[in-house]
Parts: sequence; structure tokens; C-alpha cells
Amino acid sequence: MKLIQTPREMLAQARIWREQGLTIGLVPTMGWFHEGHLSLMRDALNRANRVVVSLFVNPIQFGPSEDLAAYPRDLERDRKLAAAEGVHVLYAPEAAAMYPQGFQTSIRVADLSCGLCGPSRPGHFDGVCTVVMKLFQQTRPHFSIFGEKDFQQLAVIRRMSRDLDLDIEIIGHPIVREADGLAMSSRNIYLKGQERQQALSLVRTIDYARQRVAEAAQPLVVRDLLAELGSRLVHEPGCRVDYVAIIDETTLRPAETVNPSCRLLLAVKINDRVRLIDNAPLGGWNETAI
Repeated sequence: MKLIQTPREMLAQARIWREQGLTIGLVPTMGWFHEGHLSLMRDALNRANRVVVSLFVNPIQFGPSEDLAAYPRDLERDRKLAAAEGVHVLYAPEAAAMYPQGFQTSIRVADLSCGLCGPSRPGHFDGVCTVVMKLFQQTRPHFSIFGEKDFQQLAVIRRMSRDLDLDIEIIGHPIVREADGLAMSSRNIYLKGQERQQALSLVRTIDYARQRVAEAAQPLVVRDLLAELGSRLVHEPGCRVDYVAIIDETTLRPAETVNPSCRLLLAVKINDRVRLIDNAPLGGWNETAI
């Protein structure tokens, strides 16, 4: 595996592969690899002749009070893990190379960025879109794979790609979970002691919602189901709710009744320290439950 750390070298390598007629897949990450990241790499390797994994902790998607300085980093650890999977290039540019002095361009997907995580993380998705566009330009991929855990991010990137005619396939990869159901995340390392068990409040809420939908004798009213879920989360120890939403998977707009295109999205803070997100499709009304 080759380690590349400058945009110029990465673009030169991508151009060579393109001229050779090779298919390029990109897996964008912020590092501190876990099994979720590795599953994205394996998916990409099954689809492409050459796979680039980018590793860049993007400063412009972090707010002033967020965890940019504390975000876990270990390039050598991540390099070994990516190499063991058979990745062709680990692309790990420096911030100064990505955002040189005088940089002032930003990309915004207006509507899809407004709700859900948007109010709690102002400017976050602008930072995500800007860095992803730069990575696309530097790696020249035919497709790029994103985890579905960041479902709003996936929808925003898909919209950006369509709106800007990027001719890059955006692929969503299912959430990878721990044995107890907790969605894998680099931020899980922040969870201390009882917080690890408290974090399971998200998956317990998802399981309850899916059970309610499966057993319903008629289509559930979203407003009523959200009231149930919110009440359960409020009583979970150490859990402060940022949002609980049931939305249409394509538009991210609130649904009125639960149907097969709906998805439940959650964001909570554990002990006001660690912000976690999770989501799952809810399925539709099960007529056989009548």
C-alpha cells in the first residue's frame, strides 16, 4: 500500500489509473479505523480495481466547542489496518495542503442540511461538502462509499453529487454494530464506565420502534410514535435527547404516518459529553399483524 500525503501526488496517481482504464473507489474517513471502516474498504475492494482510503480530520466541519483537538488520531495504526485489507493508497493530506492560506470557498446543500443535526452543528455540512468535493477532485473516483450511520451526511453528499453533475456513484453501506447493538463509531472511545451501557439507549429505542411498527394493526401516526419514543429516551439514565425524528429517506422531511420509505433518526448526548447518532429503517405497516 502506498501512503500519499499531498494533493498533487494523489491527483497524479489518479490520472495514471484513469488513463489505464482502471476503476477507482474512494472511502473517505477521519481515521481511527474500526470494523465499520474496514467493512467499507472491503466493499470498495470488491467493486474497484484501485481503492483509495482518505484519512483527514477535517477542521472546517467541527464547531468551536466540538472535539477537533481531542478527536482520536494514530496514522501508523490506521496505516497498518488499511494495508492489511489490501487498500492501494492511504491518502492522508495535511490541513495546510487542503486549505492553503487564502482559502475561502464553501459548498452548501441548503435544504437537506437544515434539520436533524443541522441546528446543533451549524456549518458542519458545509464543511463536509467542501472537503468531500476536494477529495473527489483529488482522487478522481468512479464511486465513493459512505456509511449509513451518518444518514443525513449520506443524503447531503448524494444531493451534492446530483446537483453538481459529478458522475460519481455514491454508495451507502449498512451500519456495522457491536455485538450488543451499539453502532460502531470512532467516538465510542470517549465512553467511560457506565456510559458504554447508557449508549445502548439508542439501539433500545430503535428496537422498540421497529417492534411497534411490526405489531401495529394499522399505519402508525408519526407524531404519536415520536411521543412514545421521546418519553422512553427521557427516562434513560445519562441520556439527553438532541432529536428523535421519523423522516422520508429521500427528502429527509418529517413523515406523517410510518411507511416503508421512513427511517428513524436519533441523536443523544451521553452525560452531556459524548454525542452519538444512530438510525434504522422502520419498515411499513404489517397487515398480517391485524
